[in-house]
Amino acid sequence: MANLGFGMMRLPILEEDNFKSIDYEQVNRMVDAFMDAGFNYFDTAFVYHEGIGEDAFKRCVVDRYPRESFKIATKLPLFVIIEESQLEPIFAEQLKNCGVDYFDYYMLHNVSGFTETAWKNVDLYSFIQKKKEEGYIKHIGISTHGNAEFLEEILFEHPELEFVLLQINYLDWDDEGIESRKCWEVARKYNKQVMVMEPYKGGFLADVPEQAEKLMKEHDSDKSVVSWAMRFVANLDDICVVLTGASNLEQLEDNIQEFKNADPLSDDELKLLEDVSEIINSNITVDCTKCRYCVDACPEEIDIAKIFDLYNKDRMLGKDDWTQFGNAYLNYSRLPDVGIASDCSECESCIEECPQQINIPEVLKDVAKVFETEGYGFTN
Repeated sequence: MANLGFGMMRLPILEEDNFKSIDYEQVNRMVDAFMDAGFNYFDTAFVYHEGIGEDAFKRCVVDRYPRESFKIATKLPLFVIIEESQLEPIFAEQLKNCGVDYFDYYMLHNVSGFTETAWKNVDLYSFIQKKKEEGYIKHIGISTHGNAEFLEEILFEHPELEFVLLQINYLDWDDEGIESRKCWEVARKYNKQVMVMEPYKGGFLADVPEQAEKLMKEHDSDKSVVSWAMRFVANLDDICVVLTGASNLEQLEDNIQEFKNADPLSDDELKLLEDVSEIINSNITVDCTKCRYCVDACPEEIDIAKIFDLYNKDRMLGKDDWTQFGNAYLNYSRLPDVGIASDCSECESCIEECPQQINIPEVLKDVAKVFETEGYGFTN
């Protein structure tokens, strides 16, 4: 069975929409609960929490625990790399940010068409191999949202890679765009360890439509909705780590318990998840996992991830329950220095960054048609 990892991409914050306002006191409690439960793998990245994610790891883990008691994984930010001269300074900055002398796991971040400027023009693989030889990295790998064919090309050309971080969950397992199953099969073919990100698909699998939840509860009333997602990934062959993000202590504690109780799914339960997936897919309007890469790229400062979350929930619940999310959008629009859906200039910078391949400008037009109306209290 896999190990559980603490994904630090969505830490609790003190101020809504200010992702640098990390609630360090609560994160400390989360780290303590995670370590007390017998787990010690932490995953962060140079770009998380608008550039302070690695420092948050240092403050909450490194400054409070001995180095030998934990493992740290972080990622080279391909989004910003255009030439080789950047590699050494960025890597040195990451070591300083994290407060460590070496990384246990280090990967190229999101190797895909969105970051091809970096991996086509700079020899990233030789760089991380060199850092491993120098003792600054224990294990090298990649994270990717590319398809199976793309992944196979990489693993064929770079046998030095030891692991891959893939988006895997039961909803994406046979999805033609994500290709979770096919990517997992490619990794196994090349004998690479697989780490799992987005096991709950950005929260979609923790809050499924009522019809889907009914199927799950009719089968086993004692199992929570999220337990199905955890059981699916935790028992796949050749999975070494399942990353679960948590935005508060309660979520983390739930993740720990679900992982510890993640017994294998039966054939009947796997078939039930196929039915659940059909229901969820028929209800999801925008396939957004709230990774926020698009937000960082938006020149109009539109919080695309937040807006899409409100839009999905509004569409899923139906018009009778619009007030909560319509009001939330209205409140968001009143914040200083934020863009709203209709501010989109269609520059398409967001599309280039989106791992889910969403045509974001087109969806924002639909969001504006729904929320930016008098019926939703909008008068801008």
